[in-house]
Amino acid sequence: MTSRFTELVVDCHDPERLAAFWRQVLGFTVLDRSQGKVEIGSWEPTAEAVRAGQMPPTLVFIQVPEGKTAKNRLHLDVSPVDASTDDEVARLLDLGAARVDVGQGADRSWVVMADPEGNEFDVLRSLAPTPHATPTA
Repeated sequence: MTSRFTELVVDCHDPERLAAFWRQVLGFTVLDRSQGKVEIGSWEPTAEAVRAGQMPPTLVFIQVPEGKTAKNRLHLDVSPVDASTDDEVARLLDLGAARVDVGQGADRSWVVMADPEGNEFDVLRSLAPTPHATPTA
């Protein structure tokens, strides 16, 4: 007997705004929307697919009345796939993210950021293909 990781739920004040931010960050689509809740993901989950094997979880944003009061105990890490880490950080800043200091120090290979509601996340190393050097004759 086992379970599958199917959703990651994020409490927030404005599910529409936060889902729109993360949709742009991750290239996800809206899967479900109801009052006070937006679910986004990279695929349309079905019971059969989930039973067959672990699939990427969806993100569910649920409206709550209270605000964030402390550093997250759980956070997302993202890795750019078609840009440098610096270029991705710049894109995320344009989308409404902010750089934050959670005591990580200056000599880190990742960048700590916060989404528009202050939830911390990390931008890790780029996974973009590196150009191969062309041999010279």
